[in-house]
Amino acid sequence: MTRKALIFLLVLLAAWALVPGSAAGGVHVDEAGREVRVPDEPQRIVSLAPSITEMLFALGLGDRVVGVTEFSTYPPEAAAKTRVGSYIRLNAERILDLAPDLAVGTVDGNKLGLVELLEDAGVAVYAVNPRSVDGMIRTVEGLGAVCGVRERGEALARELRARLDRVVARTQEKRRPRVFLQINIRPIMSVNRNTLHHDVIRLAGGENITADHEVPYPRLSLEEVLDEAPDVILISSMERGGAFEEARKAWFRWNTIPAVRTGRVHLIDSDLFDRPAPRVIRGLERMMQLLHPGTD
Repeated sequence: MTRKALIFLLVLLAAWALVPGSAAGGVHVDEAGREVRVPDEPQRIVSLAPSITEMLFALGLGDRVVGVTEFSTYPPEAAAKTRVGSYIRLNAERILDLAPDLAVGTVDGNKLGLVELLEDAGVAVYAVNPRSVDGMIRTVEGLGAVCGVRERGEALARELRARLDRVVARTQEKRRPRVFLQINIRPIMSVNRNTLHHDVIRLAGGENITADHEVPYPRLSLEEVLDEAPDVILISSMERGGAFEEARKAWFRWNTIPAVRTGRVHLIDSDLFDRPAPRVIRGLERMMQLLHPGTD
């Protein structure tokens, strides 16, 4: 081989190593702005948050997921995966024992020290940061590309975005009811505009009465809720069973609230609203039905 041909081959190999989908993997910029070299088609993926678990399974990657966090309850198949700790308290040793070639974490939930430890051990760590419904869709599409199923990710993103656009189109000309979303029973807590919950209320054609509070999950007194006089009360709590239903019944003692007078006090499934995952689109559709009865 001539010297010129050898140089050409070396340049070609170096360029090939940087192309996503090559045998050496590709460089992706994650949602924290970090460059991450990910294997071409990662085969052993650890999910570091329940929402990520849902995304990976929705992309048809369940067979490649080897580890998940506690409370990764959906889909049911996730229950069979090895637990690697909680969302904020991960077990690095257990993660490394699974010999992953990719870990997918979150910008705000997973500690930087753990990310650095995994990377030092040779594990690619890709961080996501969905903070809205549209952000979730973009994350799903991005994960498809990172995990070597780009077309699948694009198709899923198109489907989710079409359903989102359909809800917006059906509600944008309607009167926006004032909504109080209760996410905790004792103390009473709600959400401000910097939350996924608020985004769902907004997109479904509602007005979040606690949008302007300074903290994301403000505590409120009963008097504050009475003063705001919401048109709709929605209760999305981690509490289940009797306490969940009792919280709904308790509001009917206050018939000065428009929502009470019209019977618009509803329980909603928190699993559909709490996580930036594909199921939140189902939650958005359900929210539309509650805020605008008769709209389908």
